[in-house]
Amino acid sequence: MKQKAYAGAGVDIDLGNKVKSTLPGLLARTHRKGVLGKVGGFGGLFALDTRRYRQPVLVSSVDGVGTKLKVAFAMDRHDTIGQDLVNHCVNDIAVLGAEPLFFLDYLGTGKLEPRVFSEIIHGFAKACAENNCALIGGETAQMPGFYQASEYDVSGTIVGVVEKSRMLDGGSVRPGDLVLGLASSGLHTNGYSLARQILFEKMRLKPSSRLPELSGSVGDELLKVHVSYGPLIQNLLRKFNNSSRGVIKGLAHITGGGFVDNIPRVLPRNCDVIIRKGSWDILPIFQILQASGGVPESELYQVFNMGVGMTLIVSGRQVDPILKYVSSQKHKAWVIGEVVKGRGQVRLVS
Repeated sequence: MKQKAYAGAGVDIDLGNKVKSTLPGLLARTHRKGVLGKVGGFGGLFALDTRRYRQPVLVSSVDGVGTKLKVAFAMDRHDTIGQDLVNHCVNDIAVLGAEPLFFLDYLGTGKLEPRVFSEIIHGFAKACAENNCALIGGETAQMPGFYQASEYDVSGTIVGVVEKSRMLDGGSVRPGDLVLGLASSGLHTNGYSLARQILFEKMRLKPSSRLPELSGSVGDELLKVHVSYGPLIQNLLRKFNNSSRGVIKGLAHITGGGFVDNIPRVLPRNCDVIIRKGSWDILPIFQILQASGGVPESELYQVFNMGVGMTLIVSGRQVDPILKYVSSQKHKAWVIGEVVKGRGQVRLVS
């Protein structure tokens, strides 16, 4: 059969349709109440059950994975990238108290590789199912000449919902409240441009290199999946914020900007947060980056999460029950700081 002109130009529509034909069965794993229509329509459909809420507020976020993709390309491993993206987006809306409803993805590439596509989509579906979030649609764009060979980009949009009266905005934060840190799995999805420069250029390592401090290769360490705190946070809010005076007052997802730029987003203007370095376990990968990077310590805490992927500002009287509950859910957490009078800033002290 003669090759179609568009395929000859680098865009194989038939291959795209063949690859996408596997999606309905895969996306069925992420189905939740409210999903309407079928996969492949011009728009994803979701019917919000407004009877569950007095004043439902929709919360949305959009993000990518950044230069962590460069590590996936080098390792030719693409099964974790989709999970990273979903979990990152879930965390971004979880800080407002929102539970995820649905997710849509975008994948752009020069040439569609069925195996790579399958690994990425499986990652999306796995994370969506784990977060009770429906994967209701997306877009796959073949753009020859736009991307380097064997490379691609991904982004995603999430929509969730929260009862207006239970939305977390940090407005009730007061001096005397304590700051808890939830353990990260590693770099998550931020700081990779600097980490790659330190590891691969300055230290002259390769993704396959092994260091005694790490349990696997450098590449394995850098591809560790971004932790989703969404289910844990929903459980914490149900357990500790079930009255008009919530114990959990503010959450911050420690992504790009680290502690310095993210925690102030949930602080009143008259409050500062003091973060006490050394009050939690610094993961080996951050110790390596700190020892070999030649980066000022203050910048490290603005670029990387340093082992803490999410912070919670809570009433001091309930710290012990919260820590006990977090531990029962197989997460690690520490008291890492406190709220004091100030001007809406974060101070890191030894």
